[in-house]
Amino acid sequence: MRGLMNRQNSNRLVVVLIFFGILAVAGFGGFQTTDEHGPSAGHTDPVTPVLLALTAILAGAKLGGELFERIKQPAVLGELIVGVLLGNLVLINPAWDFFGPLRVDNITDQWAIVIDSFARIGVILLLFEVGLESSVAEMRKVGISSFLVGLVGVIAPFFLGYFASSTFITEVPQAVLALNPRFDISNIHIFIGATLCATSVGITARVFKDLGKIHIKEAKIILGAAVLDDVMGLIILAVAAGIIVAAETGVPLEPISIVSITAIAVGFLVGAIIVGLTVVPRILKKLAILRTRGVMLISALLFCFIFSYVANLAGLAAIVGAFAAGLILEEVHFTEFQEEKHLHELLTPVTTFLVPIFFVVMGIQVRLETFADSSVMGLAAALTVAAFIGKQVCGLGPVEKGLDRLTVGLGMVPRGEVGLIFASIGKGLGVVDDAIFSAVVIMVIATTLMTPPLLKFSIARGERQKQMTT
Repeated sequence: MRGLMNRQNSNRLVVVLIFFGILAVAGFGGFQTTDEHGPSAGHTDPVTPVLLALTAILAGAKLGGELFERIKQPAVLGELIVGVLLGNLVLINPAWDFFGPLRVDNITDQWAIVIDSFARIGVILLLFEVGLESSVAEMRKVGISSFLVGLVGVIAPFFLGYFASSTFITEVPQAVLALNPRFDISNIHIFIGATLCATSVGITARVFKDLGKIHIKEAKIILGAAVLDDVMGLIILAVAAGIIVAAETGVPLEPISIVSITAIAVGFLVGAIIVGLTVVPRILKKLAILRTRGVMLISALLFCFIFSYVANLAGLAAIVGAFAAGLILEEVHFTEFQEEKHLHELLTPVTTFLVPIFFVVMGIQVRLETFADSSVMGLAAALTVAAFIGKQVCGLGPVEKGLDRLTVGLGMVPRGEVGLIFASIGKGLGVVDDAIFSAVVIMVIATTLMTPPLLKFSIARGERQKQMTT
């Protein structure tokens, strides 16, 4: 019976593979009919290249996610690697440069601009969803141990990343100099250090949940610290971006400006929390009067987009606003809406469509030819070591006795989607060239792949030690 079920599952997978393959080939074939000015056919609908690109990207994302989940790894890794494969098909055949327009610094092709916009909206919704998983009340409950773990988990990786970058990157890349001849190389080191700060809480939480250990003290400390890591990492990102923008304008960034940027970031988050506790419930109560279908989802998205826009006006990354919006919106605010589903359930179809586009596009932008340069592989290895060691220091943070500090450190290791977000912002600012971007992606893949097995081993080892002592 079990063998029959296994064969049925295998047959289903084969059907899925064939189906996705047909879709991908159809999408690739469609791009051969286009030139730099658009479709070569006389009256082709201009949206068709977008549809073909989405066909290949979404089909590949689901296939990659399925394969990686089958080997007990996060689906995001499959999406990222599929993007790498799609973007580098040109290495096999120069005529297969279908996604070339997505790999340039200044995207000009109309279909590529649309896909890039989808990816940017996807990452905004991703951070909004991450914010929804936390709440102001949970932030208040984070103890001193979580705070110390989060603080160490930001400081140590930042300086280790800065050191690794300064060791392997000794001159400003030509691609960066072409955008800004006066660019200071220290800005690259600062941004790479910032990229190593944040922790991907979703991957660690998934491991604890799968093992049925989400309730243990180590898990609570890690999850609380990861939330603080994200907040502090976003502030560091805002400061790093401010430094880079100042370098582009040629106006030195004074210490008071750094304090100002930090104050703006903290002030925005604090202001968002105050608005969330006072104004948002009243607004949502008024909106709940509406009986139009889907008003609850649209109301939540409006707050996400407005907060993202305001964050950008304040000089912060739009994802900071999205995270803040998710943080202040709680299920209790939506109890009066005439909807049978929770907000998370309503948001899932939207994020299922848009978020994978971001990860596949990030993978598409990785240029495998850069790895022929030994210095790139050296930088990737150095960043991976710095990222791993920097989070292991977190084990020294908890004040409680009897904790498995190795588990705490390992739980903070994965960078996941947050590291990719930081890298994409650096690429957009012109501080990260193709080689550096590829090295950062390798670091993200390595830290994300190593965490689940190491964390499982550490938890099992900790339980054996506790049993021996008792």
